[in-house]
Amino acid sequence: MKMQTTSEYPRRFGFLLLNDFTLISLSSAVEPLRMANRICGKECYSWKTISVTGDAVAASNDLQINVDCGIENVNSLHALDVIIICGGRRIEKNVSKSVSVWLKSAHQRGVNLGAICTGSYILAEAGLLDGYRCSIHWENMATLTDQFPNIAVSRHIFTIDRNRYTSSGGTAPVDMMLHMIESGLGTDVSTGVADQFIYERIRRSDDQQRVPLQHVIGHQSEKLVVAVGLMEANIKEPITQEDLVSYVGLSRRQLQRLFQRFLYCTPSRYYLQIRLRRAREFLRQTSMSLVEISASTGFVSSSHFSKSYKEYFGHSPSNERRQDMPD
Repeated sequence: MKMQTTSEYPRRFGFLLLNDFTLISLSSAVEPLRMANRICGKECYSWKTISVTGDAVAASNDLQINVDCGIENVNSLHALDVIIICGGRRIEKNVSKSVSVWLKSAHQRGVNLGAICTGSYILAEAGLLDGYRCSIHWENMATLTDQFPNIAVSRHIFTIDRNRYTSSGGTAPVDMMLHMIESGLGTDVSTGVADQFIYERIRRSDDQQRVPLQHVIGHQSEKLVVAVGLMEANIKEPITQEDLVSYVGLSRRQLQRLFQRFLYCTPSRYYLQIRLRRAREFLRQTSMSLVEISASTGFVSSSHFSKSYKEYFGHSPSNERRQDMPD
């Protein structure tokens, strides 16, 4: 197996576990490193777990996880390339002066910093994300944006900006780690890790989190949520606007106003965006032909599909597929 021998990406990880951290996000970050070591037949990566006190930490599912050391341990930063903060529920309750001081000390020593799930909030509170782009779980994007105007909060599933490595929650850390593995050890290794985990597609940093519409508009318009739900359920055979307003119980004008108020576009434009984003998933995740994809997303012809796709994404469907293919 061909491997690269040098890389700017970190090899020695420290995972700071905060109370109520999300276990799936931690596993999604650690397991790709373990599997890369197995595939390479040697220890390419190493890691240790750290807590604030040195005691076991309760994950959000109440499992108690033992750690290697606490932040007061004189060796807590020894031989680390990067510290990843593992957040989860009630992240604001984990803000503390001791953690901020420790992270600033790590930064001064040249240790890179990162976060998964909601951990970016802790980096932000310590002033260690000012001037950086970052990712965080979609539930916390608005809070981070409002409270820390010097940070460029992204909807991307993960963001690598210079010496900051941040990821949203769930399985998104898998993709960030696979990106690091590919950059450090090559495509063969990262693909091998993905195959072992039956991970069908390695998502890129420009893939965005899907933010539920209910979260965006709250309970301000239940009928808009219903209308969008109908659109998402009718991709291959798009529902007409006449049928849509009939199902929702609004006039065409009322529906237009709702979309303009909350989604800043017309119903037809939003429907087109839904279909094009679905087409993008097909292009990246399947081997379907362009003709099949255009038919599956409700376009009358592949030429119309290609034209609409290029207007929306800035490149053709065929270029999209080429970009997603491994080198």
